[in-house]
Amino acid sequence: MVVSATSLSRSGLTDFLLQRVSAIVLGLYGLCIVGFLLANPEVDYDAWVQYMASPVMLLFGTLSIVSLGVHAWIGMWTIGTDYLSEHKMGRRAVFLRLIYQGLVALSIFVYLLVGLAILWQFPFGSA
Repeated sequence: MVVSATSLSRSGLTDFLLQRVSAIVLGLYGLCIVGFLLANPEVDYDAWVQYMASPVMLLFGTLSIVSLGVHAWIGMWTIGTDYLSEHKMGRRAVFLRLIYQGLVALSIFVYLLVGLAILWQFPFGSA
C-alpha cells in the first residue's frame, strides 16, 4: 500500500472531486473557444487578441490553466502510485516514485508559468 503526502489533498474523495471539477472547467473553456471560432469564422489576429484580453477570458483562462495543473497532478500522481509501487518495483519503488513525482511536479510548474505568461501578455503586448 502506498502512503504518500504528495497527493493533492490527502483525501481520495477530495482528489476525485477536484479532478472532476477541473475536467468540467476545461471542457467549458474548450467549448467557449470553439464557440468563438464558430461564431467568427473569419477571425483575425486583432479580434482574437481582443477576445482573449477581455477580463472574463483572462480570468477563465487563468482558472483553466490552474485546473489543468490540478487535473494533471492528480492523474499523474495516481499513475505513479499505481505503477511505481513496492509490489511491482521492489525496494527501488520509493526512489523511482520520488524521482517521477519530482519530474512531474517540475513539468506542471513550468507549464503553469509559461501558460500564465502567454495568457497575461495579451493585454500588455503590442497588437
